[in-house]
Amino acid sequence: MANTNTTTTARPEILCTQPVIESAITTLLKTPLGATHDLFQVLDACQHYVDALIENDDNTERMALCGRLLAALEVLKVALKTPLPAHLIERLTVDVAEPNNYRGPLSTDSETLREYCSALTILLLQRQQSPEQEEHITGLLFELINLLVEDLKTPRFVRTDGGLTMISGEAVPGIH
Repeated sequence: MANTNTTTTARPEILCTQPVIESAITTLLKTPLGATHDLFQVLDACQHYVDALIENDDNTERMALCGRLLAALEVLKVALKTPLPAHLIERLTVDVAEPNNYRGPLSTDSETLREYCSALTILLLQRQQSPEQEEHITGLLFELINLLVEDLKTPRFVRTDGGLTMISGEAVPGIH
């Protein structure tokens, strides 16, 4: 028989249990991504996936992250071909051009770099390499995704009296 001052309940099945808090990985994997997202949103998603991938040792989660990253890279393929919306043009525009301060040292175009990232992701999904090789491939993928994000978010346009021009001085007939 229980005392009146006890903290023990007579029926433990009535107790409310605390809900399990979703891990950051689970939340990340559940975040939708599609053609309605703009270029910067897709780039951010790619960066989140690869950030989580490089820090993760769980095989199941790594495979899920690679799958989501590959899907995001396919959405990026479409985003790279669509015209930039006005709010992104504004974010990529500066008032004073200093050409040497904006463009990254990439010698390849964004689509080729995106394809390199996709190839590395597919390689990770195949699971045919040693753990050491997988670590190196993941590191390379991390570096390439970050280079791609940095390059695509670098200002490209400058405001002039005649309208927008490329920082390199070229006229902008149609943006993107």
